Amino acid sequence: MKQHQFVKTLFVNLILCTSLSVHASTNEGSLRQAAPEVGAQSPVTHIKEVYKTVGASPLKLNVFYTDQAFQKRDNTALVFFHGGGWAYGSPSEFFSTCERYARMGIVTFSAEYRLSNENGTTPHKTISPIESVMDARSAIRWVRGNAARLHVDGNKIVAAGQSAGGHLALCTAMIDDYNEKSDDLATSCRPDAILLFSSCYNAVEGWCDRLLADRRDRIWSISPAHHIKGGLPPMIGFHGTDDEQVPVWTAQFFETDMKKAGNYFELHRFKGRKHYLGEGNPKYSRYYDDEILGVADTFLRKFNHLNSN
Repeated sequence: MKQHQFVKTLFVNLILCTSLSVHASTNEGSLRQAAPEVGAQSPVTHIKEVYKTVGASPLKLNVFYTDQAFQKRDNTALVFFHGGGWAYGSPSEFFSTCERYARMGIVTFSAEYRLSNENGTTPHKTISPIESVMDARSAIRWVRGNAARLHVDGNKIVAAGQSAGGHLALCTAMIDDYNEKSDDLATSCRPDAILLFSSCYNAVEGWCDRLLADRRDRIWSISPAHHIKGGLPPMIGFHGTDDEQVPVWTAQFFETDMKKAGNYFELHRFKGRKHYLGEGNPKYSRYYDDEILGVADTFLRKFNHLNSN
């Protein structure tokens, strides 16, 4: 048992959040009101919406918005996918970030998706990263399909994620082989921009292989680094040069190949930082800090997804 626990811990630490960063991210009603920051014009409302039901299990999106934003019809939507190596993690890890951007006029979402974890044991018998990819694509489709009701512009949907969640954000734009049978494929799941924090770009690695189990021969089919093509949405990546879980060179190779294909990809490397770019700062679940989000803000403004102050 001790050896099993050690191996499990080792794998989790290897890919727990797979990410890179560089410098020289059925309505259940209002669940809570987040206390507004100084200068905020209205409080943030947090509700949950079911975007898909698999068997008897509903999958939900946490939605954050202000009354001020809902006075408009053309808001940006920003959809976050948490990290955790496709087997761990929680949507709550992005709640503080969702509240931040909601106060800036964006309608934000933190997605729940299927995890390859069965009562604490990995891999799950029927859930692998493939199912996580399908859920991420369903979530973007649901947001676009409900854009009018959510006061969102269907052409201003941004996907974002940390580590394995970054991989899922990429897959909404790059991996076309996996879609839920219940999805309306006439509704595109391609986001209009992507934010990546310590992201997994190349899924051909040990932990993903383990979670795929008897479907490991499909690992190439869910690896964004192996599906680069022209015409992809603009992206920005943040990666620590000392990332101990996702080597920074995987982000650098991805940047090079994206640019060769004619895509916009902006990579920021942060010297000396590890996988958790905000280590020591729990404000944003250690994913990053305000400095990094400030760079992300500039990117969003550049592509007209965030209003200038």
